[in-house]
Amino acid sequence: MYLVGAGPGDPGLLTARGLALIAAADVILYDRLVGEGALDGARADAELLFVGKQGGGDAVPQELTEQLMVARALDGKTVVRLKGGDPFVFGRGGEEALALRAAGVEFEVVPGVTAGVGALAYAGIPVTHRGLSSAVAFVTAQSGSEDAGPGSGSWPDWPALAVFPGTLVFYMGAARLAEIASSLIAHGRAQDEPAAVVQAGTLPAQRTVTGTLATISREAERAEMGAPLLLVAGAVASLAGELSWLPPRPLAGRTVAVTRARAQASALASRLELLGAHVVQAPAIATRVLEADVPELTPYDVVCLTSPNAVSALFERLAASGRDARALAGTLVAVIGAGTAAALAERGVLADVVPERPIAESLVEALAEVPIARVLIARASRAREVLPDALRARGAEVDVLALYETLPEPIAERELARALSADYVTFTSSSTVASFLDAAAPRTLSRTTRIVSIGPATSATLAERGLQAHVEAVRHDIDGVVDALLADAASRDGGPRR
Repeated sequence: MYLVGAGPGDPGLLTARGLALIAAADVILYDRLVGEGALDGARADAELLFVGKQGGGDAVPQELTEQLMVARALDGKTVVRLKGGDPFVFGRGGEEALALRAAGVEFEVVPGVTAGVGALAYAGIPVTHRGLSSAVAFVTAQSGSEDAGPGSGSWPDWPALAVFPGTLVFYMGAARLAEIASSLIAHGRAQDEPAAVVQAGTLPAQRTVTGTLATISREAERAEMGAPLLLVAGAVASLAGELSWLPPRPLAGRTVAVTRARAQASALASRLELLGAHVVQAPAIATRVLEADVPELTPYDVVCLTSPNAVSALFERLAASGRDARALAGTLVAVIGAGTAAALAERGVLADVVPERPIAESLVEALAEVPIARVLIARASRAREVLPDALRARGAEVDVLALYETLPEPIAERELARALSADYVTFTSSSTVASFLDAAAPRTLSRTTRIVSIGPATSATLAERGLQAHVEAVRHDIDGVVDALLADAASRDGGPRR
C-alpha cells in the first residue's frame, strides 16, 4: 500500500517515485484535487476508484475509503492512494496510515509538493523571503472539520495567528475569506498587510488577485474566485506582481474535451494544457493488437503503414516472431501522415514516402509514379478501402494485413458529463465520433460546445450523426487540430468560458 502525494495539480510536479508507483498499481484510489493527467500513466487494466470529497456535493466517507484501501491490499493488490498535495498536509494521510497499520498492512509514504508551497510558487509568491518573512504557518480554514485543530469552535486560534511573525497560508477557505480576514484584523493583524488569493494553483485555470487583508475578500468576490483556493497573508504577497513568471496562455479558462484513445491522448492533452486549457479526457475508443502473422516483407515492393497504431502493432507482431526493424530492409516504406512517420522513426526506420496530407487519398497521389507490383497495407481491421482499391486499379497485387482493431471504450459518467458541456470537444477520427456519441446517447453536446474535427472524413461522420464541425483542421494531424482550435479561440475571445 502506497500513500502518494500528487502535488498541487500540475501532473508535471509528481515525483519520479509517484509516477513509477502509478504505472505499477493494480488499484488507484484518487481524490478530487488530483490533476487530470496524473492517471495517464496508469495501466489500462488498473482499477481506478474516485474517493474524493466534492464541496457541497457527494463525498465518499473517510471510513469507506479506508475500508477499500485495506480490502484491496489484503487481496494482494498493489494499491496506490493518490492524494492531492502531500498526504500528511491536510490530507488525512496520517489517519489512513494508522488504519493500515491497525489492519497489518505494510505501507510506504511518498511525499508530494503541498499546494501552500507549489501553488504560491506558480503565482510568484515565495512563502519565505529574507527581510520579509522567515516563518510560515499552514492553516486549514475549515472550522470544526476533522482536519482542524482541537475543539470545534476553538479553531482557528485567531489571537495566536494574528501575532504570528511570518506568512499565513490558509487552505480550503473559499467560503470563509471575509471571515478569515476580519477575524485576523479584529485580533490585531494589520489591515493594510499585503494579501493574495490564488485559485487553481499550477493548473491551466490558475488566477491570482492581490490586495490587503482589508480588501482581499472584496477583490476575490469581484473576480469571482472559487475553490480550490488559497489565501496568503503577509509581506511576501506583495511580490506576486514582481515575480509572476507564467506567460499568458491563449486557452486559459477554456475547457477542451479529448476523445482519442487514452494511449494516444496524452500528447494532445499536454499540448492543450500548456496553452492553458482545462482538459477533460473522455477516451471513446481503445485499440487492441490482433494475433496477426506478419509475412516476410522483402517480396513486397512497398509496405504501407496507415497510422502510429499500425506501426506499434507491426513491431509488436514482428517481435513476437523473433524479428525487428531489419525485416523492412530493402523494401520501400510509405506512411500516412507525419505522426506515423515519427512513430516509425522512433523504431529506427525512416519512411521513404510521406504525403503532404495525412489521408489515404494523398498517399495514393504520392505513390502515383512509384512502380508497384506487390504491396502490403498494414492497418486497422476496419478502415476505408480508398488505398487498396486505388492500388488494385493500377494492377498491383494488394495484401491487407489487419494488425489491430478499434473498440468502443466506456466513458466514466463524471468525464462524460464534463465533456458534453465543454467549450470545445475534439474528434480525431470517425471512430471517436461514433463511439463518443453512442456512449453519450440519448444526451448530446451542449449548444455552446464547439466541435473540432481533424479532417473531412471525420467531419463527414459528424454530419451523418446530425452534427456540424464548427472547426476543421487544415492540416489533418494533431498539430493541425491545435492550430485550428487556437485560431477559433482567438476569433471568439471575450466569449463565455467555463
